[in-house]
Formats: sequence, structure tokens, C-alpha cells
Amino acid sequence: MSFKPVDPKVDFPKQEEQILKFWEDNKIFEKSLNQREGAEDFVFYDGPPFATGLPHFGHLIPSTIKDIIPRYQTMKGKKVERRFGWDCHGLPVENLIEKELGLNSKHEIEEYGIAKFNDACRASVLRYTAEWEKTVSRMGRWVDFKNDYKTMNPEFMESIWWVAKSLWDKGLIYEGQYILPYCPRCSTVLSTHELAQGYKDVNDPAITIRFKVTKAPAKIDDADMANGNTYFLAWTTTPWTLPSNLGLCMGPEIDYVKILDKASGDYYILAQARLSAYYKNEEDYQIIYTRKGSDFIGAKYEPLFPYFAELTINEDGSDGAFRLFNADYVSTEDGTGVVHIAPAFGEDDSKVMKDTGVPFVQPIDAECKYTAAVSDYTGRFVKDCDKDIIDRLKKEGKLVKRDQILHSYPHCWRCSSPLIYRGVGSWFVKVADHHDRLLRANSKINWQPSHIKEGRFGKWLAGSRDWAVSRNRYWGNPIPIWRCDNPDCKDTICVGSRQELADLSGTYPEDLHKQFVDQITFPCKKCNGTMKRIPEVFDCWFESGSMPYAQQHYPFENKEYFEKHFPAKFISEGLDQTRGWFYTLTVLAAHLFDKPAFENCVVNGIVLASDGRKMSKSLRNYTDPVEAIDKFGADAIRLFLMYSTVVKADEIRYSDEGVRDILKSILIPLWNSYSFFVTYANIDKVSPTGKLFDNSLPSNPLDAWLLSISQKLIKDVSAALDAYDLNSAIDPIVKFIDQLNNWYIRRSRRRFWKSENDSDKTEAYEALYIALKTLCKVAAPFIPFITEEMYLNLKTSEDKESVHLCDYPVPNENWLNEELEFKMATVQKAVSMGHSLRNTFNLKNRQPLASVALVTRNVEEKRVLSEMEDCIREELNVKKVIFHEREDELVEYKAKANFKVLGKELGPLMKKAAGIIAELTSEQIESILDGTKLSIEVEGKQVELDSEKVLVERFEKDDLKVINEGTLTVGLDSKITDELKKEGYVRDLIRGIQNNRKESGFNVTDRITIKLFGDTDLESAYKMFSDFICNETLATSISWEDDSKAIEVEADDKKWKLSIEKA
Repeated sequence: MSFKPVDPKVDFPKQEEQILKFWEDNKIFEKSLNQREGAEDFVFYDGPPFATGLPHFGHLIPSTIKDIIPRYQTMKGKKVERRFGWDCHGLPVENLIEKELGLNSKHEIEEYGIAKFNDACRASVLRYTAEWEKTVSRMGRWVDFKNDYKTMNPEFMESIWWVAKSLWDKGLIYEGQYILPYCPRCSTVLSTHELAQGYKDVNDPAITIRFKVTKAPAKIDDADMANGNTYFLAWTTTPWTLPSNLGLCMGPEIDYVKILDKASGDYYILAQARLSAYYKNEEDYQIIYTRKGSDFIGAKYEPLFPYFAELTINEDGSDGAFRLFNADYVSTEDGTGVVHIAPAFGEDDSKVMKDTGVPFVQPIDAECKYTAAVSDYTGRFVKDCDKDIIDRLKKEGKLVKRDQILHSYPHCWRCSSPLIYRGVGSWFVKVADHHDRLLRANSKINWQPSHIKEGRFGKWLAGSRDWAVSRNRYWGNPIPIWRCDNPDCKDTICVGSRQELADLSGTYPEDLHKQFVDQITFPCKKCNGTMKRIPEVFDCWFESGSMPYAQQHYPFENKEYFEKHFPAKFISEGLDQTRGWFYTLTVLAAHLFDKPAFENCVVNGIVLASDGRKMSKSLRNYTDPVEAIDKFGADAIRLFLMYSTVVKADEIRYSDEGVRDILKSILIPLWNSYSFFVTYANIDKVSPTGKLFDNSLPSNPLDAWLLSISQKLIKDVSAALDAYDLNSAIDPIVKFIDQLNNWYIRRSRRRFWKSENDSDKTEAYEALYIALKTLCKVAAPFIPFITEEMYLNLKTSEDKESVHLCDYPVPNENWLNEELEFKMATVQKAVSMGHSLRNTFNLKNRQPLASVALVTRNVEEKRVLSEMEDCIREELNVKKVIFHEREDELVEYKAKANFKVLGKELGPLMKKAAGIIAELTSEQIESILDGTKLSIEVEGKQVELDSEKVLVERFEKDDLKVINEGTLTVGLDSKITDELKKEGYVRDLIRGIQNNRKESGFNVTDRITIKLFGDTDLESAYKMFSDFICNETLATSISWEDDSKAIEVEADDKKWKLSIEKA
């Protein structure tokens, strides 16, 4: 057979489109599933994205990971169903529809009509699914879009009702009121794990206010405290909460001072540690006394505002609001050390005021606008009132200091409004009392990277609070709790299925959305009142956390299958999901089954723009993903993302240049090696089968080495993928491509060039064929397009139709040869050190040198280097390889004391020892380098020297350029004779001729004629090496003449004039 000719100038994006068509026309994805029918299942969960926006780079990372692992597991013989899912409910959809319909609040939605609003949400929620499918497929990901799950489907929703009922029966769902983050725009609470997704740096006012003391505490004998000019100083960054102030709080063990403010004549009480924040000079105040915060308990003050002044005395006559309390959370890190308390707007504040008898005051409505209780600001959004409140306090003489503070403040991740902490009634799933169960589930999960387990995720679980799962919204899964409308009964039940609701009410709901199920009522079994559904819907995170059950409509269908295959083997998403989807999956699975929901998790970091900032459409600081794919191809982008620390949960900066680097350093070299093979195999009309070495090993060590490293590649990549370590799985592939191009093919090139088809050439073709085909299979999960293109051309009639239908290769132990790999690695080390010297001293690789000198203190290393002398000579472009017994034949040694090590041992004797060490002879230094300990005497103290205590400096002799690495020293003779110089000119010329052949479109077998011209030195070089030029370039003749069509070829400080023609 002959292979399809390969264009060296490949257009990867165009080629990938052809492969996509091949996959589609031949149903390769479907065949990959069908051929594993009856095999062991490998279950993975695909986290559902919202389809209300287009996919971006942040989606491409987990999407690629979720393609690599299933492809690998399928090739390993598993059946891997890949079902896509869509997150259909929640505020992202509602916000979008509100904008489209021109609605600005919940009451406007209700006026518009909940049914019509939900219908609009349903109609729009999947508007970008076609774009998602196109982009995901174009990236090479195989996933089942036809059999997708949608969180708005009734079967999915019903399973979530079962989850809720199961938790209800276990006593894990309850109704409560807590201080929770609340979005005024969306008019609903957020759960604590949602906060991390919306922090922004903002400037807020930071003001210090004075509260006039009206009564001294019992523990402080200070008759003047209530004289009308003594004040507590308190600090706040939320002026809008001051109208709701009901108390002040001090730290019990903090030292507080009463001072005389000399400028005003008033007395202030604040933390002693905060004086310097308010006074630059100590002369500006006088300390009257110092007392602990605990001594001020019970002191009373005048309300700042009149709105709730009546709460000073409780109904039972006891002390009520506007007095001083203590709490341990108060600190002196900022402010005054005295905290203002508005219990409706702070969790700590609420705890302090609990059981005081003071009513819970929350004078704001659902949109966080003041109610009539705060008459001066009624109907205004609270944060909009900050300036007016500050101005009023200043006018009334209550403002002491006004600043701005830049701090990170939580915003709604869906609409970007600043959140308000407020007391809200909500439904909760119990978490705080069940940390042990969550941590037990986490202990069974393999995380990549591993630090997530005990770090970010483990710590989050250990400190997690009860989860607020209800949302005061419309387009979501209604919480299936019905409550009796009789205020004296209020019996509550949780419904777990449509059939259960039908049994209770006589109505079987086909659709479970709010506008339908809210119409369903039934009699209360306790009092014969009417049971009505509570108004809230589920947090959409509750839905995505329930997807393992809901996508299977468990337990109503697929019960046996689900229970047999839970937990999933694998999931993957971004780092932010440690407080999102990973968390909700774990909470629900632990509560329902006392298990994790997944066994392995790959966590990726985020993609930033090349400038280090967040990718932003408005800033236009990144290339659109679709554009990038069209420009570079999906394989290049997949490799750019996966061969980075982003798969280790770190950040990555996307840049087109970074993708170009992947093309230049990995994909194009891979293509070149494939192109090389096909080109020469077609010239020689050879058809390797991959079976030549089934019963005997190659004769040539290079071929045996290539087979060995091919098997090592399989082992290393398989081990990394089995551990879900993607970064470590790609390393061996990249290294193999480099070894294939820059060692095997370069070292073997002449074996392919020679005209006769002998057994050596046959074995070379067979070894390279096996290596390329092995690489196709090993790398197929990572770069599915280029590997498919190569495989389709390389496969035999016995092979599978697609590389993605092949089994993942298993190492052939007979081909593994660690001794040979060590030999080649040793030679490559010596060559690499030689190339390093050339680079350091600007001795270009095409310039021949007289010799390289090698010294090694390792006997085995020396044996190997001696055996491979010819290889070293060719690779380093030197005329001779000279072995020396001792390194001091190449360099002069000088020894210095290692002060870091010896200083601890010798102390004051160190200086004297350093002098002795500096005088050590070359023989003594050599013995230390060989591992012998040398004893010296320092003022009567015996000191044993070894290679740790002595630093050795090497000084080169004559024209040698020397480098040392461990046991090996390499020295290049840098002196360039006239003959060597001229050979260097000729090698530059040969490179120019070969480039010109390529650019002229000549075949590698085409014979040529050459015309040359240049100065006398170049003419002399040409005459000296004309036969060499002919042999290297397939030239039939060379003439020395000036040609008007000639191109110039640079050769060091000279220029050849060159023209070529086909012979």
C-alpha cells in the first residue's frame, strides 16, 4: 500500500473540519459507545451550564477534561455514557427575561402575571443551545446532546421533590429566620456558598458617630458620665443601618478609656488601642480613666434617631434597647473598639440582642427600601440614603469623623447588585450539625490537585453552615411543602412525588412549575383547613446538586441501575465549584446515602486574559473562543489549556501567542515526524505492518530504543490518567515527540535517505511506524483530531475504522529495555551539555569544532559514552571525542569553604578553616569530588571535609569551554581553524540549499544543479567541500558563476550567492 501524501504546510483548522465530517458521516461517536455495550460502566456526571449565554474559555477547560477522561476510559474498554445537561431555572434566566420585558421588580412581575413570566422564561432558556452544541463539538468533545437532561423537565423536577421529601423525613429540612445575604434587586436570599462568586472591591463610607451617655454602668462610679457631654464613639461602614440602631457593644477584655477631648471639651469613651487612629498628638486629649469593656455593661445612651425610642423600656418594665452590651467578636483592628448594633442586619448583632426582650426591628421592605417606620426616608433604597443620613448626623453634631474605605463587598452573582445582610425567613437544609458526615464523604474522594481535599474543600465543609435552599422567586422548582391556612393549626407536610400529590388532592400535575402546583390544594387532616403550597421555589444549586438522581428520574425509574452505579467515578469543574456544585452534590449525597456523590474530581483554575485581568467583552482583552478555534484549531487550544497549571486549579493567562507556541513546539513537530515517515515510505514504496518485531527485536539500537520509549510512553500516560493527573499525562507525550524528532529521526535520517532497501532500512521504517501509531493511540484522548488524521493514513486493512475505536495500548514488556534507555539518556545528557556550551559561547551548531573532551567519575557512564562515541561526534559536530581520566586535565580547581554548612560546625574557627580550604591542591579537591572525605586540622580541631562543606570552582584551560553536571564534565575546544571555518560556511550553505528546495516545491528525491558565487574564502570553501555539498543536496553539478537570479545565503560574516534548478 502507499500512504496518502502529506502536506508539510498543514492547515489544522481546515483539517479538523474534515475530521468532524468523518466522525459525523460514519457515526464514530455512536460506534464507540455501541462497541462497549455490555462492558463495565464508567459513570461520570456533567454539571449543567446555563444556556442563557455563549460558551467562553472558562467553559472550554472542564469541557475538555470531560472529553479526555471519557475517551480514555472508553479506549480502556469501559462503556461511558456522556449525557449533556442544562440548568434551566433560576435568576440568570429571570434577570434576562425581566430586562427583555422591561420589568424592574417582583411586584411588576406579579402584575405582569407569574404564568406569563414563567412561560417567557421557558421559551428563552434554551436559546443558545445550538451555539453551545456547535462550539463544544468543534472543540472535539464527544457528548450526547440528543439525550440531554433539563432541570425544567417534570421527571427531573419530580426527583428533586423526592430528595426534599427524603431530607424532610430525616428531619434535615426546617424553616428558620437568620441574618442572610439578600439581593434587593432580585428580592431573595443567597446561600453562603454563593457569596464567593460575587465579591467586588468598592468604596464605602466609614464614619465615626458619638452616642450621648444617659446613664453610667453599675460597675463604674462616675457621676459625670451622664452629664450630657460624655459620649461613646462607634464606627460603621453601613450608615443606612443607624436608624435601626438598638445597642452598642464592647469587647469584655479590651481596655477602654474615658478621655477629655481638649478641642471640644467633651468626653469620649473608646478603645485605648484606637487612640492613635483619632489623635495625632497625645497633647490633644487627657485620659481620665481606663476600664475593661465588661465594666461598661448596662450603660445607657440616647437614641441617634427617634424612630424606635419607645424601645428603651421593654413591655415588662425591664431595660430594653439603647444600652451597652459585651461580645467576644469585637476587636480593635479598626474603628473605635465600640460596635453599633442593628440586630436585623448583622448575624453577630442578632446574637447579642437575643433574649434581651428587645423586639426585632427591620424597617425595610422586600426591595430593601425603608418602610413608613423610618418616616424621613420612606420608599428609598437604603444604600441610597447613606449620604443624607451622614449629613443629618453632621448637622446634629453627632458625626465625629468621616472617611472612605476600599473593601471587598459581596454582590449578587446574577445581577451584580450589592447584597444586604438582613433577617429573613427561609427554608434550610441542616449542615452545621453534620460536619462529620460530610467530612467522611470527602475522605473517600480522590481530588486533583490533592490539596483541595484537606484545603479549600475540606475547610469549607468543616465550617459550613445550614444551607438556605428557598428563593422568593418564580421560575424554579417549587418547594413541595404544603401548609394549613388555619393560623391555629399551620400543619405542614412535604410531598415527595406527583402521585402523592394526586393522592392528597385528586389532581395529578403534568407540569410541576409554580403557576400549576400553586393551584392545587387539599384538606388539612388535622383541622380540615386548606393546605396550600408555600410560595418559595428551590435554589437552583439544590437542583444541580440533585442531578445524579434527577437525570435518572430516580427512584421512579432506573432504580436498580442508579444504585449499582452510584457514586459516579468522575466529575470535573472549576475551582469556584468547591463552594458550589461540588459542595451541594456532597451535602445531598452524604445526607441521602452517607456517601460522596463522586469518587474522583479534577478541579481546574480560571482563565484570565493575557494582561492578567478577568476576560471581559467590554475590554476586548481576549480572542473569542470560536475565532481562536478557527485560527489555530481545537487540538492546539486543548493542549494549551491542558498542558498548563490550570488543571492544577491554578490561574492561566490565555494568549494567542501561547497557543502559537504549542503549535510550534508540539503539534508541528509531531506533524513533521509523520510527514517525514509518509514521504520517505512512499518514495521507497514500503508498507510497514507493525508486526516485524513480534518475534525478534530490532538489530539497530536506535530502533530498539524507540520501541522501548514507545512502551514507556504507554505506561507513563496510563498511570497518570488512572490517577486523573492530566498535566503529568501530557508531559511524557511532549517529551516523546521531542525524542522522536530531535533524536530518533535526526539520528536515523541517513538510514532513510540511502538508496538501497536493506534490512536496516526496513527495520527503521517499521520502528518509526510503530512509534507513530502508538503515539496516535496514546495521545488520542488529548488531541483527537491530529491523531485521527494520522491514524486514518497509517492504519492497515485489519485496523479499526478510527483511532477512537481502538483499545488503549498496553505496554509490550518484551520491547521495554531500561538499560538501553539509560544508555541513550546518558548520551543525550552529554550532547545536551555540549549544545549548552555552544549556546553559552555563541558557537553555532553548524560550525564544526576540533574536539569534545569528556570526563566522568561514573564507570558505567564512561562505558556507555565510549560505545556511543560516533553518535556524540556527529551530534556535537566535532572531529574527535577525547576521553580523559581526570577532570583537572581540563580545568584548574579552586576550593572555597561553604560558610553556610561549616559556619555552624566551626563558629569562630571558620575564618582560619576557610584559609586552609583555599589552599587545597587539585589532587585533594579531586578526591573530595570522588566522594572521599579529607581531614584538615584547624587549631587542634580535626575537621572532615566533603563535597557539601567545600564549594569547587572550575577554571578552563587554554581554548576549552567546560561545563559540569554531577559526575560528568564536558569540554569543547573552541579554537576554530581555517579549515573548520570553511566547513562551517559550507554547512550554512547546505541549510540554505535545503530551504530553497522546499520553498521551490521540489520533491525530496529531485536531483538539482547548483550555481554558486561569493568571495575568495567562500570559493576556497566550495572547492574544498564540493563533493560533500553534492552528496548532501542531491546535486548533479555545481558551477562557480554569478547568476542574476541568485538568492543570498548568510554564512556567519559572509554571504553565498545561490541559484538552483531541477536537473
